[in-house]
Amino acid sequence: MSLMEHGAVRPVAAVAWTSNSSTCPKDFTLISITEDGATANFTRSFAMKSGYYLCYSKDLKGGMVVSDIRLISDKDSIPHGYCFIAEHLEAKASVWKKKRVCIRMVPVGSVDTAVLDIKVTAKSKMMLQHYTYVGDVHGYVLWCRKGHFSNPMPQAKPRSVSLDLRQLSIDQPVAPLPLRPSNPPPPLPNNKLSQRRHSLHNKDTGDKSADGSIPGLTALDGVPFSLHPKFDIQANSTALQLNSQLNNIRIKSLQDIKNEYNYTFAVEESAAKRIRPSVPAEGVPSAQ
Repeated sequence: MSLMEHGAVRPVAAVAWTSNSSTCPKDFTLISITEDGATANFTRSFAMKSGYYLCYSKDLKGGMVVSDIRLISDKDSIPHGYCFIAEHLEAKASVWKKKRVCIRMVPVGSVDTAVLDIKVTAKSKMMLQHYTYVGDVHGYVLWCRKGHFSNPMPQAKPRSVSLDLRQLSIDQPVAPLPLRPSNPPPPLPNNKLSQRRHSLHNKDTGDKSADGSIPGLTALDGVPFSLHPKFDIQANSTALQLNSQLNNIRIKSLQDIKNEYNYTFAVEESAAKRIRPSVPAEGVPSAQ
């Protein structure tokens, strides 16, 4: 059984066009001869002196693999998730655009099957066993083989340990220290403290838990609280006067308001009903 059937072959990671071996990228394999012994030089026309070759790479440093290869015409739109292969050509060279090779790139960890090998034949009647027909271009036929591949195990990166191992000893456990505020509020006079805070100072420390906190208390417990002098009745004598004024306020009913502020507009109505005196016209004697 071959290595491909065992799944011990690395998948194809990239496919490209190249003018010759000098322009072929590093770590790429150039397909210069077809499976039937012909030169795998793709030429655009008979008058061209130089053509281009197909090459592929199995370098998995980029973390991507080729999961599928397709050959489409210039009238078809590229399928979703596919891209045209790269071109590493000479300055004035170009690739025939009537049919173009496109591939699908996926992360190496997202699939377990991918393209394992690419071959080219010069005769369309020749069949390659275990290979899938991709398409024909310029008299050449493109084939690919798919299958399971061996994913190299990633090497663990060394990690630097900066902790002191002596502090990790379990023989001498250290009890956690209670949390303390880094900037406590300034002390207030005793007469301004609330009764709850005052009781906290006098409470027995035996009720505290192991970590130094008092069970049953919230974050607001212990916060100093005092009334503003404006609202302190015992400290402000004006509050008594204010209370006496509030007690003298009489709440009026709707009928009391109508009786007090009722206005009939009788004077205005009588003035509007008076007959205005007529003014005699010029040249007409008035009656005696």
